[in-house]
Parts: sequence; C-alpha cells; structure tokens
Amino acid sequence: MWRGAAVRVLRGGGAGSPRAASGEAAAQLRRRLESELEDIRGAGTWKSERVIASRQGPHLRLAGGGAGILNFCANNYLGLSSHPEVIRAAVEALEKFGAGLSSVRFICGTQSIHKDLEEKIARFHQREDAILYASCFDANAGIFEALLTPEDAVLSDELNHASIIDGIRLCKANKYRYKHMDMQDLEAKLQDAQKHRLRLVATDGAFSMDGDIAPLREICQLAQKYDALVFIDECHATGFLGPNGRGTDELLGVMDKVTIINSTLGKALGGAAGGYTTGPKPLIDLLRQRSRPYLFSNSLPPAVVGCASKALDLLLESNAIAQSMAAKTQRFRSKMTAAGFTISGKDHPICPVMLGDARLAAVMAEDMLNRGIYVIGFSYPVVPKGKARIRVQISAVHSDEDIDRCVEAFTEVGRKHGALP
Repeated sequence: MWRGAAVRVLRGGGAGSPRAASGEAAAQLRRRLESELEDIRGAGTWKSERVIASRQGPHLRLAGGGAGILNFCANNYLGLSSHPEVIRAAVEALEKFGAGLSSVRFICGTQSIHKDLEEKIARFHQREDAILYASCFDANAGIFEALLTPEDAVLSDELNHASIIDGIRLCKANKYRYKHMDMQDLEAKLQDAQKHRLRLVATDGAFSMDGDIAPLREICQLAQKYDALVFIDECHATGFLGPNGRGTDELLGVMDKVTIINSTLGKALGGAAGGYTTGPKPLIDLLRQRSRPYLFSNSLPPAVVGCASKALDLLLESNAIAQSMAAKTQRFRSKMTAAGFTISGKDHPICPVMLGDARLAAVMAEDMLNRGIYVIGFSYPVVPKGKARIRVQISAVHSDEDIDRCVEAFTEVGRKHGALP
C-alpha cells in the first residue's frame, strides 16, 4: 500500500514546468534576490561556470565544442587528477568496496581503506595520527570548536582562507586577528593573549589568492617564546612544497614545531575530494569524539579514498614529480615579469597576475579563453576591492611550450586592454 502511494507521489513530480513557491513572502524574497544578482552583474563580479566535457588536465575540451584549451586555473598541481595509476586505483576501490557507505564513520562507515589512508597521511607528514573529512573546509570547521574553549585564544592571519575564518567563528575561544604575515603585530597579539590558558596561532601555509608563503620559522619562534601552538592549513602546499612535497613546514625546516596540519585530498593528491587533520594522537582521538563535521557527515566514498591513497604512494616512492614544479613556476613568473606584469607571491605555482580592476580582470580572462587559454579573473568578495587579478596556476604536467603560449597570450591581451604599454 505504501509502495503505491510512493509511486503516485513520484509520478506527480514528473517532468514539467518547475514549481515556484507562492505567496507574498516568496514573491518578496524573489524580488530581493533578483535585485542582489543584478547588483553583482552590474559590478562586473558575476562568476560564470564554464562546463568541461573532458578529464581534468593541462588540455581540456569545453562543452559546446571548445577543444584544445590550455588549462591554467586548476589546483591539479601534480597532474594526478588524470594519472592512469590514480584512476585505476579508484576503479579498483569502487569495485571492491562499493559506491559509498551510506553512513557516518562511527556507525558503520569505516572500511579498512579509510584506516589505511589515515595511517598513510600521518606517515607522509611524519605525525602520530590523522582523521579524514569530506573536505578541508569541514576539517577547518571541525577543529577549532572541538579544541578551544572560552579559556583559550586563537590568533589568525587576516588573509586566512574563508574556511579557517568560518571555523574560528564557530568556537568560543578569544579571537585575535593579526596583520598579514606581520610578525610584530602577531607578537603584540601573543603578548596580550598571555592571560588565556592556551594560545593557538592559525595560518595558511601558502595563501591561495596571493601565492605567498607564511613565515613559519618566525611564527614558530614566536610561538615558542610565548608558549603557543601552531596550526597550518596546507591545501596549497601538500604534495609539492618542500624537498619531498610534505608542505611549507618541510620547506622551511619546522616540521617538529608545527603541532596541527589540516589539508586536502582535492588538489595535488588526486584532485577528487576530501580533507584531513593530522597531528598528535590524543587530538585526533578527541576529534573523532567531538568534531561535528566528522560525526555528522558520510564517510569518504571508496573511489575517492583509492585515488588519494595511490597519489600518496607515488609521492612516498619518489619526489621527482614534486621537484619538477620549481623550474616551471620560475619560467612563468620570470617571463611574465619581463613582459611587464606584476605577479604576486614568490616561488609558488599560484601566480596571481595583478590587475586591480574587476572588469578588466573579467574581460581579459574572457579574451584569454578566445585565444585558447583557460584562466579565471578573481575580484571582490573573493579578494579585497581594488585587488582584482587573474590567478594562474602552474602544474607539473604543463610543458615549456604550454607556459610560453600562455605568456604570449597574456602579452597580446594585456596590450589590447591597456594592462601593458
């Protein structure tokens, strides 16, 4: 009987015109939303989504017929998103462990591959333990609330990623925001925070919009001086910064001074999805008991776990892929600078081409696509007003010819739109 009723309900919602909520409140909401959307368009900050009809990689095909497009805006730093061994590992995990768990971890959502991946992450970062999340956004949403109390303090770089900012908002700790990479300001804040029980300095290891790297040596020195802990978000560092790709703490020689690392599986490590926290085992045990995004989110799908695990295997076996990034990054940065562009950051494959004007960034990005180069303009609210840019991201699978073609297109487009003389 219930089955027939369910079928009738499903049939009643068949294909046809979309249903809109009725009533004055719904109409008022629609008017307000349409006005806000028009304001976004008018400001030149509308974000369109181009549809890709191929695998992620340095060369793309766009829906609608755009083929042979060079991709310079993915977080696919090591080119592993389409690596044959990574794809094969995902398929094998899918066939062996199924499409998903239909459960959170503590009920019936933990498979052997989840535990194996957590162990591998901890070993890669040379930490005691690790815990998986659906994304690093969830990892950042889950750690501060579980770790910090009203007796504690958290000190955050003003340009930290939105997920760190949102995670800190959820906790009840006393909140300090220090000027971007300003060690004098951080020290002043640490001095004021001495009245609190525990002090945690939170920073991105590499800042995703500017391509600059946190001064971790100095941060760790201050943390030691003022008895504080250090947390870093390594989403734009894991896999390719440092001699073995372990991140900014390895790059700057402070692996033994950073207490907590949050990072992602959705960028260099296969590019699928997922995030994690790695650090002291008691902390990881506490997160399994109290971290809300972990407790109330489904387990990572086996295919995602499989491809991330294989990506880590490749990194643990050899540092060759990670080491290939430096020369390609330097090639792009030096050629663009010689052409007259201002490139933010230093020695990072995130290469923001600073333009200032939001409309200019959007128009130039569109014109770059017309020349077969896929890049995206970033403007407010993703970056501060007046600091619009086109963010270029270098991948290990870009050839020198790819990079040179991108620079040539930027030079042509820059001159056309007045960004270059």
